[in-house]
Amino acid sequence: MEDLAHHSGATVRTIRAYQDRGLLPKPQRRGRSNVYGDGHLARLHQIADLLDRGYTLASIKELLEAWDSGRGLGGVLGLVAEVGGPWTDEEAARISRAELDEKFGGVPDDEAVADALALGVLEPITGRDDQFLVPSPQELAVAVELHAAGVPLKAISGHLRELRGQVEHIAARFLEFTTEHVFARYLGHTPPTDIQAAEAASLVRRLRPLAQQSVDAELARAMRLFATRHLQQHLAAGTPPVRPAVRPEEPSGVPVAAATLRAVEELVGRDNAAAFITAAAERELQARTLDALTLPHQEVRPIRQMP
Repeated sequence: MEDLAHHSGATVRTIRAYQDRGLLPKPQRRGRSNVYGDGHLARLHQIADLLDRGYTLASIKELLEAWDSGRGLGGVLGLVAEVGGPWTDEEAARISRAELDEKFGGVPDDEAVADALALGVLEPITGRDDQFLVPSPQELAVAVELHAAGVPLKAISGHLRELRGQVEHIAARFLEFTTEHVFARYLGHTPPTDIQAAEAASLVRRLRPLAQQSVDAELARAMRLFATRHLQQHLAAGTPPVRPAVRPEEPSGVPVAAATLRAVEELVGRDNAAAFITAAAERELQARTLDALTLPHQEVRPIRQMP
């Protein structure tokens, strides 16, 4: 048993516990000695792998009993590997503390780093206090751009916490939906056969990108909708509207709030304000025209005259 523990990485106490639970076959008896072989070592590796994937010992016992009874475990392990595999093509990267500080203005911020570690945006690297693992470089890049635009790091981490809770709810709902309508036939009190597990793994590969694609499409729709409303609200705010100068070919101007007009004039100059507002309106019209052509199945809301 000591030799088995040495080769497997498990402790003698753990091996005894597995034997008591019926997870590990009994050793061969040779004279007065108990002998463990390669099969016992392979079984310990299987148990460790399933534990790493989140299985309980009770579930592992059912899977191993299915294997021992000839129903097979290869297909189940393949399905487990498919579900537990990466759900994105993004690759993790490394970043030094100096590079991290430089990305966020060159000023060290230990509190912000602690927040990033707690959120999993950064992960520590054993033995390297000056370097971090970045599981999602895209997520870090978003934080860099938001901070460069003037958003405080504390606000960014708070927003991520709120966003993560909402996204986890969406992920849970998508899994419930697909489990109910797709995977229910593969689930039961007994492990699936190799054929059933292979079919389920194929479905996981097909359905894996659908969650992100549906969220991307709906997020784009919502951003377009709420950004338009947000713009209208800000244009409607302030003092009663005034009529800016218009291009000679236009018969009349469009009422714009005085505060908005002043902001536009400060941005592009008084002489260019009317042209800027006209260009913004034309770009909105072009965007809605493209929506009507590319998304005929969705309702395209008519443009209301801005106050």
